[in-house]
Amino acid sequence: MRLPHKQISSDIRSTTIRIRFWYAVLLLVMGVFIIRLFFLQIIKHDYYKKVALQGQLKEYEIKAERGIISAHEGKNTIPIVLNETKFTLFADPKFITNHDSVGIALQQIIGGNANDYVTKMKLKTRYSVLAKKLSKEQKDKISKLDYKGIGLRDESYRTYPQGQLAAQLLGFVNEDGEGKYGIEQALGNDLKGVPGELKAITDAQGVPLVTNTDNIITEPKIGKRVLLTLDISMQKQVEDILKAGLDAAKSKSGSVIVMDPNNGAIKAMANFPSYNPAEYFKVEDGNVFNNDSVSSPLEVGSVMKVLTAAAALDKGVVSKDSTYNDPSFYNIDGYKITNIEEDGGAGVRSVSDILQLSLNTGATWLLMQMGGGEINIKARTVWHDYMADHYRFGRLTGIEQGYESEGVVPDPIKGFGLNLQYANTAFGQGVTMTPLQLAAAISSVLNGGSYYKPRLVDGLTDGAGVFTAKKSEKIRSDVVKPEVSRIIQNLMEYTVEKNHNIYGMPVLRTQYGVGGKTGTAQIHKPEGGYYDDKFNGMFTGFVGGDKPQYVIVVRVNEPKISGYAGARAAAPIFSNVTNMLIDNFGVTPKGQ
Repeated sequence: MRLPHKQISSDIRSTTIRIRFWYAVLLLVMGVFIIRLFFLQIIKHDYYKKVALQGQLKEYEIKAERGIISAHEGKNTIPIVLNETKFTLFADPKFITNHDSVGIALQQIIGGNANDYVTKMKLKTRYSVLAKKLSKEQKDKISKLDYKGIGLRDESYRTYPQGQLAAQLLGFVNEDGEGKYGIEQALGNDLKGVPGELKAITDAQGVPLVTNTDNIITEPKIGKRVLLTLDISMQKQVEDILKAGLDAAKSKSGSVIVMDPNNGAIKAMANFPSYNPAEYFKVEDGNVFNNDSVSSPLEVGSVMKVLTAAAALDKGVVSKDSTYNDPSFYNIDGYKITNIEEDGGAGVRSVSDILQLSLNTGATWLLMQMGGGEINIKARTVWHDYMADHYRFGRLTGIEQGYESEGVVPDPIKGFGLNLQYANTAFGQGVTMTPLQLAAAISSVLNGGSYYKPRLVDGLTDGAGVFTAKKSEKIRSDVVKPEVSRIIQNLMEYTVEKNHNIYGMPVLRTQYGVGGKTGTAQIHKPEGGYYDDKFNGMFTGFVGGDKPQYVIVVRVNEPKISGYAGARAAAPIFSNVTNMLIDNFGVTPKGQ
C-alpha cells in the first residue's frame, strides 16, 4: 500500500530538520573545541607551559651586589664599606636519602651540629638553607663531595675595612639584606640595586641543565655607589678626641659634629660608644645602633643663648651695644629665674655679657624685648617663629640617616605656665633638639643667614659609572640679616677670649677666629621636673679665619666631674677638635 504523497513530504522535512539540527550542534561543539584550543595553546600558552614544567622548574633570585660606600681622604676618596663574597649552603630534600652521612660530612667541614643539618634536610620544601657565610675553602671542600641535592650559591656580604669607624652613621645590613640605621637604611633603595632571576630546568636528579633553551636569565643591576661628605682622617681624629674627652669627664657617652657652615656638608660625625657593623649581631644593647647626633634630642642649655641673642638682634629690639639693669633674678609665673653664683650679681649688663657670663636673666631680658618689654603672647610668638621657622627646630632636617628625630618646640599659645616655659626656652630648657639641628641652626646664624639642609652625601654613581653630584640645598636665606651674623661671630669670639682658660684653652691662637658657647642643662625626669645632680654638657662653636670654616657641636652625657658640664666636660673636647682642624685641615688665618 502506498503512503500518501503529503505524508512522504512531511517525513522528509522532519528528517532534514533533525539532520540540520545535529549538524548545527556538531558545528557548535567543534567551534567550542576550536576556541578552547586557541585559548589554551595561544592565549594561555606561557601559563600552561609553566604549569607543565613545574615539576622540574626551579626559580632562583640572583641578589644584586650592594653599592659601595666611599668617603674623602684629602683629595682622594677611599671605600669604607665594601662587599665580600661568601657562600650559602642549601639542600633540596627531594634528592637526599642518606641524611645522616651527609649531615656528618658537612659537620666535619663547616662545624655546627650534624643533627641540625639532618633536620633541615628532611623538611618538606625544595629549598632549605643549611648554613651561611661559608668561606671559599669550605665551599670547595663541599663541592668535592658531589652530593645530589646539596648546592652552594655565592652571596655578597658587607665588610668594613675601617672597623668601627663612623659605625652609627653607616648602619649595617641584616641577614635578610635590609639596610638598618644610618646610610644603609636611608639610602637602602639606591644601595641595594635590582635582583636578577635565574630559572633553571633540572633533570630527575635535580642537576641544572644550563644549556636548555628554556632557561631565562635576568641579570641583576648593581646598587649605586655612594660618596659621603666625610673626611676619613678627620673622622678618625674626632672619634679619638671624643673618646679621650669622655674618659677625662667620666662620661659613658657623647657625640661630636663638624659641619661646613657654608653648604651644610658634614665633615665628621662621631658617637661613643660604638660597635663593629660587621658583627652587629653581637651587640647586646640595641641603643648603640642609634646615631645620637641625629636621633636623640635633648635640652641643650645655655648654648641656646646665642640663638636667642641672634633673634633679638635680627628683630631690631636690641643692638650690639645695648645695656640693661640686670636684677640677678626674675619672678615669672610664681617661679624665680636666677643666674649662676659666679656672674657677679645685679648690675648693668650688655649683650656681650649675656653670652660671656651665661646669664639666664639676660636671655630672659632678650625675650622680654621681643614682647615690648615683657614676656607675653607677642614675645612667645616671635620667639616661636625663630625657633620653629628660622632655626627649624621641631622638624626633621632630612639628613640621610635612619631614625632621625625632630625634637619638640612648645606651642606659644596653648598650655599652662607659658611665660615661664618660654623664659626657660630662651636659655635652652623646655625645648629639645638634636646636636645636628643645633649645628645647622648655628651655621645659618654664622654664615650670613642661609639655612642649608644638612647632608652626608656628596653624590651617587650608577651602574654605568655616571656620577650625579648632590648639590647643597638652601632651605632659607633670611634666617638672620648678614650684619647680625657678624655681630654673633664677634660675640662668640669674645666669649671664648674671656673664658679660654676655663674652656681648656691655655693658649689662645689669636691668628684664627675661634668662638663658642657652653651649655650645662639639667636632665629632665620622666615623671616631670629635673634632677638636681644630673646634667648634660654642651659646647657649640666655630673655627676659621675672617669667617667660620667649621662649626662644631659637642655633647657629653652626664659627666661625673665637679664644675659645670659645659665648661669642664664639653669645652675641652671642642678645644682639642679646634686645634686638630687648625693643624691638619686648612683653616685659613685671619686676613688671608
